[in-house]
Amino acid sequence: MLVGSGIVSTPPRIVSAIISPMPQEVWDPLPVVTATFSDGSVKELFSYFPDEISFLPSEFVGLTEEEARTMKAKKDSVYLTGGYQPR
Repeated sequence: MLVGSGIVSTPPRIVSAIISPMPQEVWDPLPVVTATFSDGSVKELFSYFPDEISFLPSEFVGLTEEEARTMKAKKDSVYLTGGYQPR
């Protein structure tokens, strides 16, 4: 939340997300999460290794960009410590 001269602004929230196709071959591009925000902007948030972590587009709805990136970091951390099994 940004506070300045009496105006409070909250970061935009994700209203929808898409995940690009999963790779079929080892040289195919990694899936990318792209989000549409409440202010109308569209951003590629990140790519990920689908054999390590997984997402559903609905997991992102209602989150801020920062919260979405934090969710990825948490899933990465759990996977790297041996506790996460991808779908």
